[in-house]
Amino acid sequence: MSTATNPTTRISRAQLAARIAADIPEGAYVNLGIGAPTLVADFLPEGLEVILHTENGLLGMGPAPEPGRIDPDLINAGKQAVTALPGAAYFHHADSFAMMRGGHLDVCVLGAFQVSQTGDLANWSTGAPGAIPAVGGAMDLAIGAKAVYVMTDLLTKTGESKLVAACTYPLTGVGCVTRVYTDHAVFDVTPDGFAVREAFGENTVASLAELTGLTLADATGEDA
Repeated sequence: MSTATNPTTRISRAQLAARIAADIPEGAYVNLGIGAPTLVADFLPEGLEVILHTENGLLGMGPAPEPGRIDPDLINAGKQAVTALPGAAYFHHADSFAMMRGGHLDVCVLGAFQVSQTGDLANWSTGAPGAIPAVGGAMDLAIGAKAVYVMTDLLTKTGESKLVAACTYPLTGVGCVTRVYTDHAVFDVTPDGFAVREAFGENTVASLAELTGLTLADATGEDA
């Protein structure tokens, strides 16, 4: 069985969302991008004050609603039903983008087609089946947030690495990615390229270098 499908080398999407949630600090203002990143809201530690922002005009977004308690007028930017926490605020789309562009978000979590070793992000395409057909607010988030976390599978369905030397998809932002969370490992973007911060399951820095075809630094702190 290949590493791409071997369950001993991968964690689930829910586990990955929980891993990202554990890295979000107390008091942070956070935007969760469309798709898988929205799962992070369900794993934020109870009692931790994290203020979630959604670009369609809500600050203080809560987790997904329980079945039967959905408010059809309360949605995030991906049109998924959400909840609003006590003290939540609603505002105009333009004000929401002013928050994003003005550097008022501490963290954003985005999906990706590709991330380059220099931190370039590509997460939209005009040609991929089912892809978002325009860059949308992702470019504002990628440049405006103080830290940009990417949540994605390490490999495509056909086995190509999403971590690349240079992106071939249209760019969302240049040199903007701080950290990449994948189902195989967590990678930091450094001035010297990707560094493996944490490897999951049976993955090693060497096996991850083979999968990605890149030279990877070891930032795990574990003995060789």
